[in-house]
Amino acid sequence: MLPVPAERGEEPSGTGTSPSGGALLVVGDVVTDIVARHRGPLASGTDTAASVRTLPGGAGANVACWAAHWGCAEVRLLGRVGTDAAAWHEQELTACGVRPRLVVDPVAPTGTVICLVDTDAAAERTFLTDSGASLRLDPGDWSDSLLDGVARLHLSGYLLFSEPSRALMAAAVDSARARGVPVSLDPASAGFLTELGVHRFLALVEGIDVLLPSRDEACLLTGLPDPSDAAAKLSRHVPLVVAKQGADGALVARSGTVHARVPAAPATPRDTTGAGDAFTGAFLAALLAGAGPEEAAGEGCRAGALAVQRVGGRPSVANRQRHAGPTGPTA
Repeated sequence: MLPVPAERGEEPSGTGTSPSGGALLVVGDVVTDIVARHRGPLASGTDTAASVRTLPGGAGANVACWAAHWGCAEVRLLGRVGTDAAAWHEQELTACGVRPRLVVDPVAPTGTVICLVDTDAAAERTFLTDSGASLRLDPGDWSDSLLDGVARLHLSGYLLFSEPSRALMAAAVDSARARGVPVSLDPASAGFLTELGVHRFLALVEGIDVLLPSRDEACLLTGLPDPSDAAAKLSRHVPLVVAKQGADGALVARSGTVHARVPAAPATPRDTTGAGDAFTGAFLAALLAGAGPEEAAGEGCRAGALAVQRVGGRPSVANRQRHAGPTGPTA
């Protein structure tokens, strides 16, 4: 059985060890988030009052941290950072229970994302993204030995948006398929997907076992306005599609049919940054713990609800330390 919250509003606790004992390997972006929370429209040409914080982020790194936080016994992360923030990011990832393997780029700085968060009811956010070193991962950073002891491989969709990281992704998928390791991918950005092109995306994700798009990404990739139709259509290309619907929960689709509609967990959003990453991390942790896709999607919805109630894309390290169990940090 999956862990339940120790107290209302808290993340679940428990060791969360996987029956198979296999690790989760995440390959993706590690960036520095500058989160500016403002109320109402930005005042062009003058000042807009905001609360500004610098936080560790990146879709891939966030997924890894949430998976560890949600009870995955061993989470590894392959990413690329600049010399400017390598030590800080390694420290932050380690504190979240992730085993980082960060390639330090001698030329490019660590990627930076400015997150503009409107503090009105929906807490919607707009990203200004400088991917920096994160998109300079290349096949030379990959080794088949990274899959030793790995039960699942997860790829951040940001890998699709540069030629070197696309080549690394292809190498990783080939290695995983040769070993029988299932592969999941989160498309990551509707804006960047538009630039990449739908047909190119679908060709690049050949061999992926699980696709975790947002509502906007699913509709963009299919050209269908209804998210249920979009999820169903995508599941003809990828065996399992779990479409994240924000406040409407999630859809689980296989073989061209939506098999489950999973309700969202109640939440009052403060910052929606990283909510999809939280869903993905908890979903993967639940799969590794033996849950089926529908139950795992429910765990994803719970994590997403917790994520939107805090600022930034990562779980609380303080909460994690408070719930440390006998085998180390817990969910």
